[in-house]
Amino acid sequence: MSRRPGNPSRRYGDSGSGGGALFSSKSRSPPFLPIALIVLGGLAVFTYIHSGGFGAKKSASIRLEDDSSCTGELHRAMPVLRKAYGDIMHRVMHVGPDTCSVVSTLLKDEETEAWGVEPYDLEDADVNCRALVRKGFVRVADIKFPLPYRPKSFSLVIVSEALDYLSPKYLNKTIPDLARVSTEGIVAFTANMSDIHTGFPGQRTNKAADVSKFGRAAKMRSASWWKRYFGVTNVEINEAATNKFEQAAAKMSYTPSCQIFHLKAYS
Repeated sequence: MSRRPGNPSRRYGDSGSGGGALFSSKSRSPPFLPIALIVLGGLAVFTYIHSGGFGAKKSASIRLEDDSSCTGELHRAMPVLRKAYGDIMHRVMHVGPDTCSVVSTLLKDEETEAWGVEPYDLEDADVNCRALVRKGFVRVADIKFPLPYRPKSFSLVIVSEALDYLSPKYLNKTIPDLARVSTEGIVAFTANMSDIHTGFPGQRTNKAADVSKFGRAAKMRSASWWKRYFGVTNVEINEAATNKFEQAAAKMSYTPSCQIFHLKAYS
């Protein structure tokens, strides 16, 4: 720590010595105040830079507060998921943007172990997110390629705001890989087709459909499209889990704004 700055009332010398006392040989005391200000200023700059200052974007763990995102929807749905899945949510992996915040929320439950995969980047992550990365709870990985986990590593895989950005070419690989690393299934949050407003060709007003921070637009697909595609990849809809979730949602007066699919893991 720097030394305590001197009393500001004494910075101009004794009263009656005149303005020239600042430069007289009699007032050559050690410049503690300037040194202290320089040290404090340096500490402030260091802290600001490492907290994402100087024009940096908001951290990964804060961006989720946009209520139009399906990751934000996941946070609202968390109590319903816990009610529907119960003990199955004891070893969870989340895949999607803002995964640091999702993992932090899951870890608040002492009975839950949680990990996260960020499909994009964490350059603007805050201190808490960087700590999760350092401890191995969160990693950055391109989900178009096999995830670096062994089969059945997690009881449940939750994916939000990630599949919408993949073309069928990559969905063919990503969806089976998510099923591969799960023992009980997948919960997938995707953009809701009902949020699309008709207009000029290609025009969308839903934020999830806009060209996002990921540099490309989300693929807006209907529930029927997704169900057909899950069938193509040999991943079945989990009807029992779907019913439990819907019953819990009704009791808790929860209405999702994103599409939510409950899928089986590979047997």
